[in-house]
Amino acid sequence: MAQKPAADLIIHHAKIWTVDSSKAQAQAVAVLGDKIVAVGTNQQVALWRGSRTKMIDAHGKRVLPGFNDAHVHFADGGNSLSEVELKDSSSLQEFARRIAAHGASLPGGEWVLGGNWDDQAFTAPGLPTRQIIDAVVPERPVFVTRYDGHMAVANSLVLKLAGIDKQTPELPGGEIVRDQDGNPTGLLKDAAMDYVFKVMPEPSPEKRLRTIRAGLQLAAQLGVTSLQDMNPPYADIAAYAELAERGELSSRMYVAPMLLQAEDIRKLGIRHAFGSDFLRMGAVKTYADGSLGSSTAYFHEPYLDAPQTRGLLAGEMQPIEGMRERMILADKAGLQLCVHAIGDDAISAILDLFEDVVKANGERDRRFRIEHAQHMAEQDFARFAKLGVIASVQPYHAIDDGRFVDKRIGHARASRTYAFRSFLKHGVKLAIGTDWTVAPLDPMSAIHAAVTRATLDGQYPQGWYPEQKLTVAEVVQAYTMGSAYAEFQEHLKGSITPGKLADIVILSQDIFKIAPDQIKHVKVEKTLVGGKLVFERKD
Repeated sequence: MAQKPAADLIIHHAKIWTVDSSKAQAQAVAVLGDKIVAVGTNQQVALWRGSRTKMIDAHGKRVLPGFNDAHVHFADGGNSLSEVELKDSSSLQEFARRIAAHGASLPGGEWVLGGNWDDQAFTAPGLPTRQIIDAVVPERPVFVTRYDGHMAVANSLVLKLAGIDKQTPELPGGEIVRDQDGNPTGLLKDAAMDYVFKVMPEPSPEKRLRTIRAGLQLAAQLGVTSLQDMNPPYADIAAYAELAERGELSSRMYVAPMLLQAEDIRKLGIRHAFGSDFLRMGAVKTYADGSLGSSTAYFHEPYLDAPQTRGLLAGEMQPIEGMRERMILADKAGLQLCVHAIGDDAISAILDLFEDVVKANGERDRRFRIEHAQHMAEQDFARFAKLGVIASVQPYHAIDDGRFVDKRIGHARASRTYAFRSFLKHGVKLAIGTDWTVAPLDPMSAIHAAVTRATLDGQYPQGWYPEQKLTVAEVVQAYTMGSAYAEFQEHLKGSITPGKLADIVILSQDIFKIAPDQIKHVKVEKTLVGGKLVFERKD
């Protein structure tokens, strides 16, 4: 001890899964400042104990690196905690009742927002319309999104504010759903929602900070110590900067604003992974298509249950030359490209564009990402690996979409859906996230989904396409080191290794030992970020 300082913190009597292949398991970890300084047996790490060292006895509990959610829409998630919740509405009548009740609780003039409605969960099939909402909330703006974020329904007041009527033209990459007479039903798909976004009031700075703080509190409770925020507006990034300056940012943020804004970032000379340990940027996000549930994911072949369409290419992809030029310029500036692509044709098109980027700018460590990468063409697994593309996936979507994928696209395409095992077999790196608010932020839900593939409707208790299951160790690796690699931070976080940031979670049960179907019930006991306790369960 005469030759080294005492640790500020030691966690001992633990079952540590380090996610470090050089020392996979340990009993104790020591922290000095915000970094890990020792990992080993209780006796080895005890040498770092001093008179002021704080000791945490894990009582044999499982300890892991903090979870790194590779794909969230964070401020939207924070907002959802106080907006109307429709995900578990079982009927259109319940849908309308909840909207009416929430609207009655708001101050005059405020919009009813949020939603997360799921038409596949209604006992009687049917999509909501403006008339259903008008009947209960005619004089307050209502705009509620489907849970995948690629379709929303507005009441007549919002349509009027947005200037949407029988004559309103379609936007590239979007659809105003119309009745047989050509009148808008209130449903808007993908780019068509932009008409509403342009007239929707911006939240006040105070409300923005309040909702982000609520999201951070939830992340701490769930052991999510790093977050990769996809397409945040500049105002959200400014709020994160303010919270970081105050020392209130309790999860580390990597932000990826839209590719359409890349010129702003390029002018500043910002490159991938620029910033501090708590707030970094240098990635940009763009869209190739929509979602399966909204029939806007873009496929090589038509939908089986909607043969008139094979989905929609996103507005950013039209024309394709514009997307190619933007991607090449952003990559040349050193920015990381993260592209939402769900349908097999959209994924193929993005891989083609990635090849064009490499041809234009040469080989380097650029870490292309395809966000979601849900429905793969067989030949594209090898192309993923050859280009070093990261598959940024969300396992919870598999047990959610698994309820209806087969009837929408058939067995052959469904067998290559959420193909996590196939990615690993081809040497593709996985980064795991949730897509919160589309899915729960809880890592235990995502781990359970990847390990069991048991769909939410209970129809596949042994797993939907079980050959694509992952082991617990594989999921944890992808949720920690995999996600850290996806943001160029594997040298600083993702494992419990000396020299890395002390982002650590202690779990209530050992997810490596319990039955897989019980993983979703596991809770986080403690969450530490940089050695600082940001959450401790009291019950």
